[in-house]
Amino acid sequence: MTGKLGWDSIPFHEPLPLVSAGVIGLVLLGVFIWVWRRGHLPYIWSEWITSVDHKRIGVMYCLLAGVMLLRGFSDALLMRSQQAIAYGNEGYLPPDHYDQIFSAHGTIMIFFVAMPFMIGLMNFVVPLQLGVRDVAFPTLNSVSFWLTASGALLINMSLVIGEFAKTGWLVYPPLSELRFSPGVGVDYYLWALQISGMGTLLSGVNLVTTILKMRAPGMGYSRMPMFTWTSLASNLLIVAAFPVLTAVLAMLILDRYLGFHFFTPEAGGNQMMFVNLIWAWGHPEVYILILPAFGVFSEIISTFSSKPLFGYRSMVIATMVICILSFMVWLHHFFTMGAGADVNGFFGITTMIIAVPTGVKVFNWLFTMYGGRIRYTSMMLWSIGFIVTFVIGGMTGVMLAVPPADFVLHNSLFLVAHFHNVIIGGVLFGAFAGFTFWFPKMFGFTLDETWGKRAFWLWLSGFYLAFMPLYVLGLMGMTRRMQHYDVPGWHPWLIAAGLGALLIAAGNACQVMMLYVSIRTRKDRVDESGDPWDGRTLEWITTSPPPAFNFAVLPDVKGEEAYWGIKAKARENRALSDRPDYEPIEMPRNSPTGIVTAFFATAMGFALIWHIWWLVGLGFFGAWGTFIVFAWRDKAEYEIPVEEVERLDQARRRSKATLLDLPEEALS
Repeated sequence: MTGKLGWDSIPFHEPLPLVSAGVIGLVLLGVFIWVWRRGHLPYIWSEWITSVDHKRIGVMYCLLAGVMLLRGFSDALLMRSQQAIAYGNEGYLPPDHYDQIFSAHGTIMIFFVAMPFMIGLMNFVVPLQLGVRDVAFPTLNSVSFWLTASGALLINMSLVIGEFAKTGWLVYPPLSELRFSPGVGVDYYLWALQISGMGTLLSGVNLVTTILKMRAPGMGYSRMPMFTWTSLASNLLIVAAFPVLTAVLAMLILDRYLGFHFFTPEAGGNQMMFVNLIWAWGHPEVYILILPAFGVFSEIISTFSSKPLFGYRSMVIATMVICILSFMVWLHHFFTMGAGADVNGFFGITTMIIAVPTGVKVFNWLFTMYGGRIRYTSMMLWSIGFIVTFVIGGMTGVMLAVPPADFVLHNSLFLVAHFHNVIIGGVLFGAFAGFTFWFPKMFGFTLDETWGKRAFWLWLSGFYLAFMPLYVLGLMGMTRRMQHYDVPGWHPWLIAAGLGALLIAAGNACQVMMLYVSIRTRKDRVDESGDPWDGRTLEWITTSPPPAFNFAVLPDVKGEEAYWGIKAKARENRALSDRPDYEPIEMPRNSPTGIVTAFFATAMGFALIWHIWWLVGLGFFGAWGTFIVFAWRDKAEYEIPVEEVERLDQARRRSKATLLDLPEEALS
């Protein structure tokens, strides 16, 4: 009836996960009771959980990423503190638990922090920048988000029911095969990633279709904002790369569940095929994450330098060159596999070549700032911190692209430092900058700059203190994933890295305080104009937050910076554009399809992990039935009356006239 699931699946002998789960459970229960007592439950269900509005879904992606960031960072604190004290002793984390922690940390940070953050920003911003009312497939967008949340839930369930993988975040065989990992940890990993990966793939298809087929009149490819271009490149990579991940994990599932031998050498399989396939997805994944961040920095640097982006066309070309080359460098992750000098040389050269378009972007950002009237907001600080940090990480990456150097540094803490150098300095800094930049558009008020700048300086200083010592330790020969050690020369550097992690924790605390203070003082921070930063792209022409339909009339785009041109024309003519002819607008109805599908997907994933076969069937047919019901729905859309459209757009026009200091007659 319950398969392999029993009372012995609960780690009663390990107080740390039980206490952690208890605290998380109490917090969730407290939040639920507060929401229920305040009467917010119907609103949250109808306006958020079942929403198919791209803006709401984008915000929920970012919320999921923020929560999982705290969860993943708690693992980082455990690892850093363990290594800081584990000189000549076992420390406080048993090896079995420590292995699960570093596996969960990498999995959570890549799949459930970095990915949701970037997809959330793309979901929210891209339709607004394109001048359209929603993504191509709104309900599919909801399904994508809830499948991602389902995968995150399965990962967290492994904290208290069973165990997580002890293999590292990429589950290399033969360690991940049933013979060496007979528990359910690898199965939690496999099914969580298969479910969330399906959500990511559907999201990629949705956003590619939206960008290619749903732009506003006049918005050709050469007029798309840079964030939209980088989003297109990122989602093209998702569509191309994620099926590879799905396939390779499916092969490992067949090995573990049905006794296949894709990756078992003693039965004719080849474990290096797994390594090749996982990195054929894995290196494009790095660019799936960093390309949207490049777009974020392009928008912010241009806006706060009060200048158009320098070299727009070269930036577009560089973006698409990176998109193509990212599929030609994956072997640099395992130069030591013995492929030979010719193969290693080829992939080493392509890895160096991919640094060229990235360098083009860096110089274009610097030239954009040169001669501009720079406003040093927290968003601009994140951007400048990114340029410095990412260049350092990129240079160490070029070092690792040299096969002889990689033979020395492979699997050392030098590699760990390099990876965090580009992911934290690039992706996370970009996510924080983008979230702060578009927060007024999401919620209608700005974030507190004082706490935002404190968070930046603590994150930046904490990052350098935490990860620069790891470069030194890597050169000293310390390998990654060591639970304890007995080399006295390593100890001071690991203590310094632990102190750096504490500074980053303080930066996290400042970000929480920034949100708390901003929400408490939101009446003083209201964005009346819809354009708090003097923006240049179409999302800033709407109100903050935008109405459900985004635009009463789709804008007619002229020039590369559509909104900047509209503002310039209004200032020149001392009048807004002519009052449009309003019409009723049809928008897609909200649907519980996403949350219901995710419920059944979670049940099916949990059942597959624990071999509860009747629940597998129930989950499958439940998800299938949900889509059947959705396909046979009678009413797919609702109509917003013309009077409501006109009222909201007239309020928007009045706010723009006030922003541009235009006379009352400018509205006519």
